[in-house]
Amino acid sequence: MHLHWELPFGKTSLVLRLPPNLQADLILPHHQVPHPDPEQAIYHAIANPIGHPPLRDIPRPTSVAIAINDSTRPLPLHILLPPLLEALGQMGIKPEEIVFLIATGTHKPVDPASLEAFIPSDILRTYHVLSHSATDSENLIFLGHTSRGTPVYVNRFFYTAEFRIALGNIEPHHFMGYSGGAKTVAIGLAGLETITRNHQMLIHPNARAGTFMDNPMRQDVEEIGRMMGLHFVLNTILNEAHQVVHVLAGDPYQVMRKGIPLVQNVYMVKAHTDYDLVIASAGGHPKDVNLYQAQKALTHATMFARPGGVIILCAACPEGSGHPGLEAFLEGVSNYQQALEKFERTGFRLGPHKAFQIARQVARNSILLVSEMPRSLVEKCLLTYAPDLETALEIAYNIVGTNPRIAILPYATHTLPISQST
Repeated sequence: MHLHWELPFGKTSLVLRLPPNLQADLILPHHQVPHPDPEQAIYHAIANPIGHPPLRDIPRPTSVAIAINDSTRPLPLHILLPPLLEALGQMGIKPEEIVFLIATGTHKPVDPASLEAFIPSDILRTYHVLSHSATDSENLIFLGHTSRGTPVYVNRFFYTAEFRIALGNIEPHHFMGYSGGAKTVAIGLAGLETITRNHQMLIHPNARAGTFMDNPMRQDVEEIGRMMGLHFVLNTILNEAHQVVHVLAGDPYQVMRKGIPLVQNVYMVKAHTDYDLVIASAGGHPKDVNLYQAQKALTHATMFARPGGVIILCAACPEGSGHPGLEAFLEGVSNYQQALEKFERTGFRLGPHKAFQIARQVARNSILLVSEMPRSLVEKCLLTYAPDLETALEIAYNIVGTNPRIAILPYATHTLPISQST
Protein backbone atom coordinates (compact mmCIF):
# COMPACT_ATOMS: atom_id res chain seq x y z
CA MET A 1 0.00 0.00 0.00
CA HIS A 2 1.36 3.41 -0.99
CA LEU A 3 0.96 6.68 0.84
CA HIS A 4 -0.35 9.43 -1.42
CA TRP A 5 -0.76 13.20 -1.49
CA GLU A 6 -2.19 15.65 -4.02
CA LEU A 7 0.09 18.44 -5.23
CA PRO A 8 -1.39 21.51 -6.97
CA PHE A 9 -0.34 21.61 -10.61
CA GLY A 10 -1.65 24.38 -12.82
CA LYS A 11 -5.44 24.33 -12.49
CA THR A 12 -5.44 20.64 -11.54
CA SER A 13 -3.23 18.45 -9.33
CA LEU A 14 -0.74 15.59 -9.41
CA VAL A 15 -0.90 12.54 -7.16
CA LEU A 16 2.31 11.75 -5.29
CA ARG A 17 2.63 8.12 -4.20
CA LEU A 18 5.39 6.91 -1.88
CA PRO A 19 6.08 3.45 -0.41
CA PRO A 20 4.92 3.25 3.24
CA ASN A 21 8.46 2.42 4.45
CA LEU A 22 9.73 5.90 3.54
CA GLN A 23 9.78 8.72 6.07
CA ALA A 24 8.00 11.73 4.60
CA ASP A 25 7.13 14.96 6.39
CA LEU A 26 4.22 16.96 5.00
CA ILE A 27 5.09 20.63 5.52
CA LEU A 28 2.26 23.08 5.07
CA PRO A 29 1.84 26.77 5.76
CA HIS A 30 -0.04 27.23 9.01
CA HIS A 31 -3.67 26.71 8.20
CA GLN A 32 -5.31 30.07 8.56
CA VAL A 33 -9.07 30.19 8.67
CA PRO A 34 -10.23 32.82 6.17
CA HIS A 35 -11.78 35.96 7.56
CA PRO A 36 -15.49 35.28 8.13
CA ASP A 37 -16.45 38.53 6.41
CA PRO A 38 -13.62 39.74 4.15
CA GLU A 39 -15.71 42.58 2.76
CA GLN A 40 -16.28 43.93 6.25
CA ALA A 41 -12.56 43.54 6.97
CA ILE A 42 -11.80 45.71 3.95
CA TYR A 43 -14.25 48.40 5.04
CA HIS A 44 -12.74 48.34 8.55
CA ALA A 45 -9.16 48.60 7.26
CA ILE A 46 -9.99 51.56 5.02
CA ALA A 47 -11.86 53.34 7.81
CA ASN A 48 -9.04 52.70 10.31
CA PRO A 49 -5.79 53.08 8.35
CA ILE A 50 -2.39 52.44 9.92
CA GLY A 51 -0.19 55.53 10.18
CA HIS A 52 -2.47 57.58 7.90
CA PRO A 53 -5.56 59.75 8.48
CA PRO A 54 -8.89 58.23 7.41
CA LEU A 55 -9.62 59.11 3.81
CA ARG A 56 -12.66 61.15 4.88
CA ASP A 57 -10.33 63.45 6.87
CA ILE A 58 -7.90 64.38 4.08
CA PRO A 59 -8.43 67.24 1.62
CA ARG A 60 -10.33 66.14 -1.48
CA PRO A 61 -7.82 65.41 -4.27
CA THR A 62 -8.64 66.41 -7.83
CA SER A 63 -7.23 63.17 -9.29
CA VAL A 64 -6.52 59.68 -8.01
CA ALA A 65 -4.31 56.91 -9.41
CA ILE A 66 -4.79 53.34 -8.21
CA ALA A 67 -2.08 50.78 -8.95
CA ILE A 68 -3.14 47.14 -9.22
CA ASN A 69 -1.21 43.98 -10.04
CA ASP A 70 -1.53 42.05 -13.28
CA SER A 71 -3.02 38.56 -13.47
CA THR A 72 0.15 36.84 -12.19
CA ARG A 73 -0.74 37.96 -8.67
CA PRO A 74 -3.78 36.37 -6.95
CA LEU A 75 -5.31 39.61 -5.68
CA PRO A 76 -9.08 39.57 -4.94
CA LEU A 77 -9.92 42.77 -6.80
CA HIS A 78 -13.62 41.92 -6.93
CA ILE A 79 -13.93 42.42 -3.17
CA LEU A 80 -11.14 44.97 -2.63
CA LEU A 81 -12.23 47.60 -5.11
CA PRO A 82 -15.90 48.28 -4.22
CA PRO A 83 -15.17 49.44 -0.62
CA LEU A 84 -12.20 51.53 -1.77
CA LEU A 85 -14.15 53.17 -4.58
CA GLU A 86 -17.06 53.77 -2.22
CA ALA A 87 -14.72 55.55 0.21
CA LEU A 88 -13.34 57.69 -2.62
CA GLY A 89 -16.88 58.46 -3.78
CA GLN A 90 -17.79 59.63 -0.29
CA MET A 91 -14.91 62.11 -0.60
CA GLY A 92 -16.64 63.54 -3.67
CA ILE A 93 -14.25 61.99 -6.19
CA LYS A 94 -15.90 61.19 -9.50
CA PRO A 95 -15.11 58.10 -11.61
CA GLU A 96 -13.60 60.25 -14.36
CA GLU A 97 -11.09 61.59 -11.81
CA ILE A 98 -9.74 58.07 -11.13
CA VAL A 99 -7.30 56.10 -13.28
CA PHE A 100 -6.30 52.47 -12.73
CA LEU A 101 -2.76 51.49 -13.64
CA ILE A 102 -1.81 47.84 -14.07
CA ALA A 103 1.59 47.48 -12.41
CA THR A 104 3.27 45.08 -14.83
CA GLY A 105 6.91 45.74 -13.91
CA THR A 106 8.95 43.93 -16.54
CA HIS A 107 6.02 41.77 -17.60
CA LYS A 108 4.59 42.62 -20.98
CA PRO A 109 1.75 45.20 -20.99
CA VAL A 110 -1.66 43.61 -20.62
CA ASP A 111 -3.68 43.15 -23.79
CA PRO A 112 -6.94 45.14 -23.40
CA ALA A 113 -8.86 42.09 -24.59
CA SER A 114 -7.66 40.09 -21.57
CA LEU A 115 -8.45 42.65 -18.88
CA GLU A 116 -11.76 41.03 -17.95
CA ALA A 117 -9.87 37.91 -16.88
CA PHE A 118 -8.86 39.64 -13.64
CA ILE A 119 -10.56 43.07 -13.48
CA PRO A 120 -14.30 43.23 -12.71
CA SER A 121 -16.27 44.20 -15.81
CA ASP A 122 -18.07 47.09 -14.08
CA ILE A 123 -14.67 48.64 -13.32
CA LEU A 124 -13.68 48.39 -16.97
CA ARG A 125 -16.95 50.01 -18.05
CA THR A 126 -16.74 52.89 -15.59
CA TYR A 127 -13.07 53.77 -15.13
CA HIS A 128 -10.02 54.50 -17.23
CA VAL A 129 -7.63 51.52 -17.06
CA LEU A 130 -4.05 51.71 -18.40
CA SER A 131 -1.33 49.09 -18.55
CA HIS A 132 2.18 50.20 -17.57
CA SER A 133 5.15 49.66 -19.87
CA ALA A 134 8.61 49.80 -18.32
CA THR A 135 10.16 50.71 -21.67
CA ASP A 136 7.74 53.50 -22.68
CA SER A 137 10.11 56.43 -22.14
CA GLU A 138 7.48 59.00 -23.17
CA ASN A 139 5.35 58.04 -20.18
CA LEU A 140 8.15 57.87 -17.60
CA ILE A 141 9.33 60.69 -15.34
CA PHE A 142 12.83 60.77 -13.82
CA LEU A 143 12.87 61.64 -10.10
CA GLY A 144 16.56 61.32 -9.26
CA HIS A 145 18.53 58.56 -7.53
CA THR A 146 18.01 56.63 -4.32
CA SER A 147 20.71 56.58 -1.66
CA ARG A 148 21.83 53.23 -3.13
CA GLY A 149 22.26 54.75 -6.57
CA THR A 150 19.11 53.49 -8.25
CA PRO A 151 17.84 55.89 -10.95
CA VAL A 152 14.11 56.36 -10.35
CA TYR A 153 11.95 56.46 -13.49
CA VAL A 154 8.23 56.23 -12.73
CA ASN A 155 4.94 56.05 -14.57
CA ARG A 156 3.85 59.56 -15.54
CA PHE A 157 0.12 58.94 -15.06
CA PHE A 158 0.67 57.63 -11.55
CA TYR A 159 3.10 60.30 -10.41
CA THR A 160 1.07 63.24 -11.69
CA ALA A 161 -2.11 62.14 -9.91
CA GLU A 162 -2.75 64.15 -6.76
CA PHE A 163 -3.49 61.09 -4.59
CA ARG A 164 -1.67 57.82 -5.20
CA ILE A 165 -2.87 54.42 -4.00
CA ALA A 166 -1.49 50.89 -4.41
CA LEU A 167 -3.19 47.56 -3.91
CA GLY A 168 -1.25 44.40 -3.23
CA ASN A 169 -0.70 41.24 -1.27
CA ILE A 170 1.90 40.79 1.47
CA GLU A 171 3.70 37.45 1.27
CA PRO A 172 7.29 36.18 1.31
CA HIS A 173 9.27 37.10 -1.79
CA HIS A 174 12.28 35.02 -2.77
CA PHE A 175 14.76 37.92 -2.93
CA MET A 176 12.77 41.04 -2.05
CA GLY A 177 12.01 39.66 1.42
CA TYR A 178 8.30 40.36 1.16
CA SER A 179 5.93 41.58 -1.50
CA GLY A 180 3.32 44.22 -0.75
CA GLY A 181 3.45 47.83 0.39
CA ALA A 182 5.43 50.05 -1.94
CA LYS A 183 6.63 47.18 -4.16
CA THR A 184 3.49 47.34 -6.31
CA VAL A 185 4.51 50.76 -7.61
CA ALA A 186 8.26 50.92 -6.92
CA ILE A 187 8.80 47.93 -9.21
CA GLY A 188 5.43 47.51 -10.93
CA LEU A 189 5.22 51.11 -12.20
CA ALA A 190 8.93 51.80 -12.64
CA GLY A 191 11.12 52.10 -15.70
CA LEU A 192 13.30 49.23 -16.85
CA GLU A 193 16.47 51.02 -15.75
CA THR A 194 15.06 51.42 -12.23
CA ILE A 195 14.04 47.78 -11.94
CA THR A 196 17.35 46.58 -13.36
CA ARG A 197 19.47 48.63 -10.96
CA ASN A 198 17.38 47.58 -7.96
CA HIS A 199 17.53 43.92 -8.94
CA GLN A 200 21.30 44.01 -9.28
CA MET A 201 21.30 43.78 -5.49
CA LEU A 202 19.94 40.23 -5.55
CA ILE A 203 23.50 38.91 -5.20
CA HIS A 204 23.64 40.49 -1.71
CA PRO A 205 23.44 37.80 1.00
CA ASN A 206 20.52 39.60 2.69
CA ALA A 207 18.47 39.75 -0.50
CA ARG A 208 16.42 36.73 0.47
CA ALA A 209 12.96 35.62 1.47
CA GLY A 210 11.79 36.63 4.93
CA THR A 211 14.29 39.51 5.36
CA PHE A 212 12.96 43.08 5.40
CA MET A 213 14.94 45.60 7.44
CA ASP A 214 18.39 44.35 6.39
CA ASN A 215 17.44 43.59 2.80
CA PRO A 216 19.03 46.23 0.52
CA MET A 217 16.63 45.51 -2.35
CA ARG A 218 13.56 45.90 -0.18
CA GLN A 219 14.81 49.04 1.53
CA ASP A 220 15.62 50.50 -1.89
CA VAL A 221 12.00 49.79 -2.81
CA GLU A 222 10.82 51.65 0.29
CA GLU A 223 12.88 54.67 -0.78
CA ILE A 224 11.56 54.51 -4.36
CA GLY A 225 8.02 54.41 -3.00
CA ARG A 226 8.66 57.54 -0.96
CA MET A 227 10.15 59.32 -3.98
CA MET A 228 7.09 58.34 -6.03
CA GLY A 229 4.89 59.90 -3.37
CA LEU A 230 2.85 56.78 -2.69
CA HIS A 231 0.25 57.91 -0.17
CA PHE A 232 -1.90 54.93 0.70
CA VAL A 233 -1.90 51.15 0.30
CA LEU A 234 -4.61 48.53 0.65
CA ASN A 235 -3.02 45.12 1.21
CA THR A 236 -4.30 41.63 1.85
CA ILE A 237 -2.69 38.60 3.45
CA LEU A 238 -4.00 35.40 1.87
CA ASN A 239 -3.82 31.78 2.93
CA GLU A 240 -2.69 28.94 0.66
CA ALA A 241 -6.17 28.77 -0.87
CA HIS A 242 -5.97 32.48 -1.81
CA GLN A 243 -8.63 33.34 0.78
CA VAL A 244 -8.44 36.63 2.69
CA VAL A 245 -7.05 36.23 6.21
CA HIS A 246 -6.09 39.84 7.02
CA VAL A 247 -6.59 43.26 5.43
CA LEU A 248 -4.39 46.27 6.16
CA ALA A 249 -4.53 49.81 4.84
CA GLY A 250 -2.67 53.07 5.37
CA ASP A 251 0.92 54.29 5.19
CA PRO A 252 2.98 51.91 2.99
CA TYR A 253 5.86 51.42 5.42
CA GLN A 254 3.66 51.12 8.51
CA VAL A 255 1.45 48.58 6.77
CA MET A 256 4.52 46.44 6.05
CA ARG A 257 5.73 46.65 9.64
CA LYS A 258 2.31 45.61 10.91
CA GLY A 259 1.78 43.00 8.22
CA ILE A 260 5.08 41.09 8.38
CA PRO A 261 4.41 39.40 11.76
CA LEU A 262 0.98 38.39 10.46
CA VAL A 263 2.57 36.95 7.33
CA GLN A 264 5.04 34.98 9.42
CA ASN A 265 2.15 33.39 11.30
CA VAL A 266 0.77 32.20 7.95
CA TYR A 267 3.87 31.18 6.01
CA MET A 268 6.76 30.40 8.38
CA VAL A 269 6.93 26.91 9.87
CA LYS A 270 9.24 25.08 12.23
CA ALA A 271 10.95 22.48 10.10
CA HIS A 272 14.25 20.76 9.46
CA THR A 273 16.45 22.20 6.74
CA ASP A 274 18.52 19.10 5.91
CA TYR A 275 16.16 16.85 3.96
CA ASP A 276 17.65 14.50 1.37
CA LEU A 277 14.68 14.93 -0.96
CA VAL A 278 12.23 17.84 -1.18
CA ILE A 279 9.13 17.34 -3.32
CA ALA A 280 7.57 20.73 -3.92
CA SER A 281 4.68 22.32 -5.76
CA ALA A 282 4.57 26.03 -6.53
CA GLY A 283 0.95 25.95 -5.39
CA GLY A 284 -0.81 25.74 -8.75
CA HIS A 285 -2.10 28.52 -10.98
CA PRO A 286 -1.06 31.37 -11.20
CA LYS A 287 2.05 30.59 -9.15
CA ASP A 288 3.23 28.10 -11.77
CA VAL A 289 2.04 29.83 -14.94
CA ASN A 290 5.67 29.88 -16.09
CA LEU A 291 9.13 29.07 -14.78
CA TYR A 292 9.81 32.76 -14.15
CA GLN A 293 7.08 32.67 -11.48
CA ALA A 294 7.63 29.09 -10.27
CA GLN A 295 11.29 29.75 -9.56
CA LYS A 296 10.13 31.48 -6.38
CA ALA A 297 8.88 28.11 -5.09
CA LEU A 298 12.21 26.58 -6.02
CA THR A 299 14.01 29.16 -3.87
CA HIS A 300 11.90 28.20 -0.86
CA ALA A 301 12.32 24.47 -1.52
CA THR A 302 16.11 24.78 -1.41
CA MET A 303 15.84 26.16 2.11
CA PHE A 304 14.55 22.77 3.31
CA ALA A 305 17.15 20.64 1.50
CA ARG A 306 20.68 19.73 2.53
CA PRO A 307 23.51 20.61 0.15
CA GLY A 308 23.70 17.81 -2.39
CA GLY A 309 20.07 16.84 -1.82
CA VAL A 310 17.45 16.55 -4.54
CA ILE A 311 14.50 18.82 -5.23
CA ILE A 312 11.55 17.78 -7.37
CA LEU A 313 9.55 20.83 -8.44
CA CYS A 314 6.04 20.29 -9.76
CA ALA A 315 5.04 23.35 -11.78
CA ALA A 316 2.85 23.23 -14.88
CA CYS A 317 4.45 26.24 -16.63
CA PRO A 318 1.99 26.31 -19.57
CA GLU A 319 3.62 29.58 -20.70
CA GLY A 320 7.10 28.02 -20.74
CA SER A 321 10.02 29.93 -19.27
CA GLY A 322 8.02 33.17 -19.05
CA HIS A 323 10.82 35.45 -20.25
CA PRO A 324 12.63 35.53 -23.63
CA GLY A 325 15.66 37.11 -21.96
CA LEU A 326 16.08 34.04 -19.77
CA GLU A 327 16.18 31.76 -22.78
CA ALA A 328 18.37 34.07 -24.84
CA PHE A 329 20.94 34.24 -22.05
CA LEU A 330 21.14 30.44 -21.88
CA GLU A 331 21.88 30.01 -25.62
CA GLY A 332 25.14 28.12 -25.81
CA VAL A 333 25.21 27.50 -22.03
CA SER A 334 25.31 23.82 -21.10
CA ASN A 335 25.79 23.81 -17.31
CA TYR A 336 25.48 25.96 -14.21
CA GLN A 337 29.19 26.82 -14.10
CA GLN A 338 29.00 28.38 -17.55
CA ALA A 339 25.82 30.25 -16.57
CA LEU A 340 27.44 31.73 -13.47
CA GLU A 341 30.56 32.70 -15.38
CA LYS A 342 28.52 34.30 -18.18
CA PHE A 343 26.38 36.26 -15.73
CA GLU A 344 29.47 37.63 -13.99
CA ARG A 345 31.03 38.47 -17.36
CA THR A 346 28.03 40.15 -18.99
CA GLY A 347 26.65 41.95 -15.94
CA PHE A 348 23.17 42.09 -14.50
CA ARG A 349 20.14 42.06 -16.80
CA LEU A 350 16.52 41.22 -16.09
CA GLY A 351 15.58 37.82 -17.44
CA PRO A 352 19.15 36.50 -17.23
CA HIS A 353 18.94 37.14 -13.47
CA LYS A 354 16.56 34.17 -13.26
CA ALA A 355 19.16 32.01 -14.98
CA PHE A 356 21.68 33.20 -12.39
CA GLN A 357 19.35 32.23 -9.54
CA ILE A 358 18.61 28.83 -11.04
CA ALA A 359 22.32 28.21 -11.66
CA ARG A 360 23.12 28.98 -8.02
CA GLN A 361 20.43 26.54 -6.93
CA VAL A 362 21.55 23.81 -9.34
CA ALA A 363 25.09 24.24 -8.01
CA ARG A 364 23.78 23.32 -4.55
CA ASN A 365 21.07 20.76 -5.34
CA SER A 366 19.99 18.40 -8.10
CA ILE A 367 16.73 19.87 -9.38
CA LEU A 368 14.14 17.92 -11.35
CA LEU A 369 11.21 19.65 -13.02
CA VAL A 370 7.84 18.00 -13.62
CA SER A 371 5.98 20.36 -15.94
CA GLU A 372 4.24 20.82 -19.28
CA MET A 373 7.41 22.29 -20.74
CA PRO A 374 9.19 20.32 -23.48
CA ARG A 375 12.33 18.47 -22.49
CA SER A 376 14.52 20.72 -24.62
CA LEU A 377 13.35 23.85 -22.80
CA VAL A 378 13.66 22.29 -19.34
CA GLU A 379 17.22 21.23 -20.05
CA LYS A 380 18.02 24.60 -21.63
CA CYS A 381 16.97 26.12 -18.28
CA LEU A 382 19.62 23.94 -16.57
CA LEU A 383 17.07 21.64 -14.87
CA THR A 384 16.64 17.88 -15.15
CA TYR A 385 13.60 16.85 -17.16
CA ALA A 386 11.09 14.41 -15.67
CA PRO A 387 7.93 13.57 -17.63
CA ASP A 388 6.02 12.65 -14.47
CA LEU A 389 6.39 12.26 -10.72
CA GLU A 390 7.09 8.54 -10.88
CA THR A 391 10.07 9.07 -13.18
CA ALA A 392 11.27 11.99 -11.04
CA LEU A 393 11.26 9.76 -7.95
CA GLU A 394 13.24 7.06 -9.74
CA ILE A 395 15.89 9.61 -10.73
CA ALA A 396 15.96 11.02 -7.19
CA TYR A 397 16.41 7.60 -5.57
CA ASN A 398 19.41 6.99 -7.83
CA ILE A 399 21.01 10.13 -6.37
CA VAL A 400 20.10 10.02 -2.67
CA GLY A 401 19.36 6.33 -2.20
CA THR A 402 16.13 4.44 -1.70
CA ASN A 403 15.59 5.47 1.92
CA PRO A 404 15.86 9.26 1.83
CA ARG A 405 14.46 11.67 4.38
CA ILE A 406 11.68 13.42 2.48
CA ALA A 407 9.86 16.74 2.82
CA ILE A 408 6.67 17.40 0.87
CA LEU A 409 5.80 21.05 0.21
CA PRO A 410 2.44 21.35 -1.59
CA TYR A 411 2.56 25.15 -1.33
CA ALA A 412 6.26 25.94 -1.51
CA THR A 413 5.70 29.54 -2.61
CA HIS A 414 3.91 30.08 0.70
CA THR A 415 6.20 28.05 2.97
CA LEU A 416 9.42 29.14 4.68
CA PRO A 417 11.44 27.53 7.47
CA ILE A 418 11.24 29.57 10.64
CA SER A 419 15.01 29.87 10.91
CA GLN A 420 14.96 32.76 8.40
CA SER A 421 15.76 36.13 9.98
CA THR A 422 13.51 39.17 9.60
